[in-house]
Amino acid sequence: MSENTGKASVPPSVGADVDRIETLLVRNLPEVFGEDDPTRRRVAIEELYTEDCILYAPPGIFVGHDALDKFAGDLRATHPHYVYTLNGAPQVLHNSGRLSWGSGPKGETPAYTGVDFIIARDGKIAALYVYLDLPM
Repeated sequence: MSENTGKASVPPSVGADVDRIETLLVRNLPEVFGEDDPTRRRVAIEELYTEDCILYAPPGIFVGHDALDKFAGDLRATHPHYVYTLNGAPQVLHNSGRLSWGSGPKGETPAYTGVDFIIARDGKIAALYVYLDLPM
């Protein structure tokens, strides 16, 4: 049930590639969802995501590079002048990580905010869960 050894000084992400998971989270927003150029976006997807990746987003579930690429491109086309800003540092726990972000016109208050939660496998994103915050 629990693998807790009782050592309070052991960080919860012991054994995880914390740097790689943080890098995946930080690069994903600008290079996949914020990228205007389809060729650069596709290169980033292939570098950052497993071939069998799954994206869970409010509009649905998208499986594989092609589906992710189409979703990211379609989303980008709806607001090409928006940029993503990070709200704090990524957090890593074992093979997962999360990152809060905002999106809106550069230099302005974000039009919307959310949290990305990933599951990493073999140094790539195997699953991305996108949570959008409710408007205040």
